[in-house]
Amino acid sequence: MGTTSVETGQRALRLPAAGTALALVVLAGCTSGTGQAAGAFPEVVIAMPAWTGGQANAAVAAHVLREELGVPVRLRELSPGQAWDQLDQGGVQVVLEDWGASPDKRRLYTAQRMSVVPAGDLGPVGRVGWYVPGGYAAANPGVLDWRNLNEYADTFASAESDGRGRLLTGGPDDASHDEALIDALDLAYTTVPAGGEEQLIEALRGADRDGGAVLANWWQPHWLHEELELAEVELPEHTAGCHREGGPDRCGYPDIPLRKYLNAVFAEHGGEAAAFLTDFSWTAEEQNEVARMIAAEGMSPEGAAARWAEKNTERIAGWLGEG
Repeated sequence: MGTTSVETGQRALRLPAAGTALALVVLAGCTSGTGQAAGAFPEVVIAMPAWTGGQANAAVAAHVLREELGVPVRLRELSPGQAWDQLDQGGVQVVLEDWGASPDKRRLYTAQRMSVVPAGDLGPVGRVGWYVPGGYAAANPGVLDWRNLNEYADTFASAESDGRGRLLTGGPDDASHDEALIDALDLAYTTVPAGGEEQLIEALRGADRDGGAVLANWWQPHWLHEELELAEVELPEHTAGCHREGGPDRCGYPDIPLRKYLNAVFAEHGGEAAAFLTDFSWTAEEQNEVARMIAAEGMSPEGAAARWAEKNTERIAGWLGEG
């Protein structure tokens, strides 16, 4: 039976920088003839992001690799940018949920270096936007049109926003174009990092409970939408190119099909493990079920994945071509 470990930080096992050909020689020389389900790889390393939906993906995939295929698995906690770099270098074999936040790295590694290959859609479609509690929106319907937001700036102001309306965001390193959009729309707001997903959730829960006013950068899919009614502010429609350098930035966020990527050497020589990760996809509802167990019920990602897997044996069999 395989094992799973979680690793934090920057350290990685790296393939030689000389390229794919040399990497194959090294892998073949070290592991040829092992007959493992991961082919030439002694373990599979999965990039695990900070948000709970991404943790749910990684945990369930790790559970299937470990329990069904007998493959040792390591989960590496990485930011999206770090994950792309490690995919290129061979420090991780798979990214399961890419939101398109690093287009330059994607083009470099998939089109130029060809060290990373697409592995299909994860299933859910991501949507980022600005949200307020449903109760506040019901009492103040005008807030749902961006053209009216300046009328509510004083209501959303906080000690951290220097007299301007506060747009609450997650962590300081989260990718967004909120500041550019605020400037382009001439809004009297400023972004204020809450610290992370957990802090954002607490702010939204508190506002929902107390009837307060919070404007937050938030996203779907997310399990919190099943607990709270959140209303999305209508931003200008997204158009192609509006976020590019020199673009007008007068548009909201696009819908984002969440995609998977594999290290190219692993995709070709990772055996059943690579085939499973290519076939792995699920719904937003399934992801939310596991994510809620992690975030709301306090379960470990591994424990949540095990509970979900126990109830979804047919789903797993389908991923493995056994259904």
